Amino acid sequence: MNNSLTILQDDAIGLLKRLIATPSFSKEEQITADIIERFLESRGVRTKTHLNNIWAQCNHFDPTKPTLLLNSHHDTVKPNKGYTLDPFSPIESDGKLFGLGSNDAGGCLVSLMAVFLHYFKRSDLKYNLVFAATAEEEISGHNGIEALVPRLGKIDCGIVGEPTQMQMAVAEKGLLVLDAVAHGRAGHAARNEGENALYKALKDIAWFQTYQFPKVSDLLGPVKTTVTVIETENKAHNVVPAHCKYVIDCRVNELYTFEEIIETIRANVQSEIQPRSTRLRSTAIALDHPLIQAGIALGRTYYGSPTTSDKALMPFQTLKMGPGDSARSHTADEFIFVEEIREGIELYIKLLDLVLLET
Repeated sequence: MNNSLTILQDDAIGLLKRLIATPSFSKEEQITADIIERFLESRGVRTKTHLNNIWAQCNHFDPTKPTLLLNSHHDTVKPNKGYTLDPFSPIESDGKLFGLGSNDAGGCLVSLMAVFLHYFKRSDLKYNLVFAATAEEEISGHNGIEALVPRLGKIDCGIVGEPTQMQMAVAEKGLLVLDAVAHGRAGHAARNEGENALYKALKDIAWFQTYQFPKVSDLLGPVKTTVTVIETENKAHNVVPAHCKYVIDCRVNELYTFEEIIETIRANVQSEIQPRSTRLRSTAIALDHPLIQAGIALGRTYYGSPTTSDKALMPFQTLKMGPGDSARSHTADEFIFVEEIREGIELYIKLLDLVLLET
């Protein structure tokens, strides 16, 4: 076991270095998809592809058994301007592996892939395993996990690999983005003309700043609304704006539907409110689920995550958990500790042994 585990860990770290060295911005993941496909097939795994998504089933797939999905993403954001290192050079130094996507979510991806290979040939599992490396997570795109789920067959539960320091994110806030328009009437700024849409917008923005939705979740806390963008169509300084547009970022706990949030907002502001999308809803996995109970038995803590992931697009219960630290995601000179990957693989296996194997 120890020797085979070391090989899995070494191979995972080597693969991550290859992925770091290969640009894979959202919608441009074809080359990393090819690398993942070749890696799996070189180890006897028959893969399937759809767009830039790669997935595979365990060797002894039994349609009479429930199925557990192991998923993470292989796309990255673009490097920010603060980088002092080459974002595409997998530099290993002082126990850290630097590079774009190393922490978010390359370490999780290669760790889950190693875990899938660990169980791949076993015929005594209580669950089937499916592994999926998916695209467009960073932009919540339609051609990632959302496009793949209908092709996977029946999935009963899953682990979503995101950096959580191997603690258990059992719930996740939903993301609701609203476009708002305050309507006024144009006029000359030097005369008492028009109806200033900007002033109307400011009154509404003050409401967003102070209003608190009453239902507070034990796991996810309160609903949070933040105005993040504001603009008018005016280019001239002397024109009273007839329209003022602004954007509201809403992080919604599991106690509200998006429709309830929108209804409350429309009842309290003058502006016209339109949701961009209602796809990324809040999610939660039951605390008595076997995955969570296994994690608790191993001394893992659980919490509600304020950030969204592909977990929001899966119509089945999922646990978000992985090596790395979300605080490092999207930062300059992104890194993951090599030991985090080694420990992550080992802990994933200990957790899944409690779920997959007869006791």
